[in-house]
Amino acid sequence: MRLVADLHVHTIASGHAYSTIKENLIAAREKGLKMIAITDHGPGFPGGPSPTYFGYLQILPEQDEGVEVLVGIEANILEGGKLDISDRYLERMDIVLAGFHPGCYEGGAVADNTMAMINAMKNPYVDIIVHPGNPHYPIDIDAVICAAKEYDTILEINNNSLVGGIRKGSRENCARIAKEIARWGLPVSLGSDAHYVDRVGRLDRALELVEEAGISEDQVLNTSTEKIKAYLRGKGKLDKRY
Repeated sequence: MRLVADLHVHTIASGHAYSTIKENLIAAREKGLKMIAITDHGPGFPGGPSPTYFGYLQILPEQDEGVEVLVGIEANILEGGKLDISDRYLERMDIVLAGFHPGCYEGGAVADNTMAMINAMKNPYVDIIVHPGNPHYPIDIDAVICAAKEYDTILEINNNSLVGGIRKGSRENCARIAKEIARWGLPVSLGSDAHYVDRVGRLDRALELVEEAGISEDQVLNTSTEKIKAYLRGKGKLDKRY
């Protein structure tokens, strides 16, 4: 299965990442990617950029270094499922990721985490829920899968969660999520969650996991830029840029 896009990439604007947009684009080109999404953390994350940063992202070209560019955000899900940035800014994004992060939401019981995640999915601007297998935020996987189908929201298999110790213990949860995605025939996104250029396009562990789960190539968003754009256009996005 050939992957042509990385839909979860950070820059120095996130406050705890170490590469620029240009450096990430060069790395993407060198790794043979056709598209990346710039998805810095929302303003609620400690050290994250202000809302104004996201308001001006549309000045980025649609293509640079031979790589198509999606302007986006990794919004932080707050208690109850609200996001840390208003719809005024979300509507300007090509792609919106949302996820749980310490410092924004410390987590609760399974029912609380599940409710918050599903409420975030109900936001029409949210496209992808990132690292849903994080064991620090246990969820009712069946309920989340049903909500993903109902609200046309894609779940991510996060490569960064499967390497190192940042979200230790994620693999078992991610494998369960992947198996349910395969069983229901839902789409899935793979994200590097790169915070430095050497991680851009690193999707090997996530790809291994989805293949083990029996997820087909047709289900994997990252296998085609046209597939990505068709999904986003179906949600009323990209008209201003593509």
